[in-house]
Amino acid sequence: MNNMNKFDVLKGEDRDEENSLKSKMDIKMTPAPPPGSGEHPIQFNYSLWFSKRTPGKQTTSYDQTLRFVGSFASVEQFWSYYTHLSRPSELSGHSDYHIFKEGIRPMWEDDANKAGGKWIIRLKKGIASRCWENLVLAMLGEQFMVGGEVCGAVVSIRYQEDILSLWNRTANDHVTTSRIRDTLKRILNLPPNTIMEYKCHTDSLKYVFRDRSSYRNTDLFMR
Repeated sequence: MNNMNKFDVLKGEDRDEENSLKSKMDIKMTPAPPPGSGEHPIQFNYSLWFSKRTPGKQTTSYDQTLRFVGSFASVEQFWSYYTHLSRPSELSGHSDYHIFKEGIRPMWEDDANKAGGKWIIRLKKGIASRCWENLVLAMLGEQFMVGGEVCGAVVSIRYQEDILSLWNRTANDHVTTSRIRDTLKRILNLPPNTIMEYKCHTDSLKYVFRDRSSYRNTDLFMR
C-alpha cells in the first residue's frame, strides 16, 4: 500500500490539481469538517474509500488494498472530492469506490455491518458511472427512507461486468430490505432482466479463516 500512488484515481486532466486535493487525502480516518457558511449539510456524514487489486499480485489482507480518501458533511464537500475522481467506467482491473457513513469501515466485520447484508446489482459494462452517481446521490439525499439502516454503497469494476451494492445494518429486517430493493429499482431505472441478489454478510464471513488476515474466498474484493 505504501508504494501506491494515492492519486491514481484522479482524472487525467485534473493531475495539475493534485496538490489541492492532497491536503484532503490521508490514510488516517480524519472526520469531516463542519459545513461552512452557505453550504448545504447532509443528514449523515460520509467517508469515501478506494481499493484496487493489482493483477497477479498476491494479497492476503483486504486492508492492504483499502485506502481512506476523506470525509464530508455537506453537498459542497462531497462534490469537492467527486469532481476530481475518475469515473468508475474509467477505472481498470479490480477497482472499487466505497462511500460509507462516517465511522463505518467498508468491511463485513465492522460492528455496523456484521449483522447486515447488501443488495448486489450486476451491470453490463459501460453504465456503471451513471448508475453509481444516481445511487450515491439518492443515498446522500436519504431517498431510501429507512432511517439509519443504510451503511454505505460500493461500485466494483471487474473485467466482465461491474457491480453495485448497497449495504444495510439488519439483514433479517425484510421490510427494510424490500424497501431498499424497490427504491434501487426506481432510482436506477433498471431493465426488467437486471440481476439483483441480497447477500447476508454472515454468509460472506463463512469464507474467512479464523485468522482474519487470510481469506478462503478467492473474490474477497467483491465486498
